[in-house]
Amino acid sequence: MYTMYMKYDTNNEARLPIHEARRNLAELINRVAYAGERIRLGRRGRTVAVIVSVEDAELLQALEDRMDLAAARKALRESRGKRLIPLKEIKARLGM
Repeated sequence: MYTMYMKYDTNNEARLPIHEARRNLAELINRVAYAGERIRLGRRGRTVAVIVSVEDAELLQALEDRMDLAAARKALRESRGKRLIPLKEIKARLGM
């Protein structure tokens, strides 16, 4: 039976070359889904992707949404009192 050897980094996240992940994808998905592990996939010694649980992905998306909302609010505050360019003028400039 084949045994998968994984390295662990300082955050206790598993690191695995992509060619190893291909052979053991079902096991990796189970480890992520049921054990809550995060698995970093590497190519030529560099991490290129991470397999995370749905819960982690949803938390990341919520964080990104909050950051986007904060940036939009900041831009709106900064634009108050400045001349806004009407959509019709923007379209004309772009030849639309």
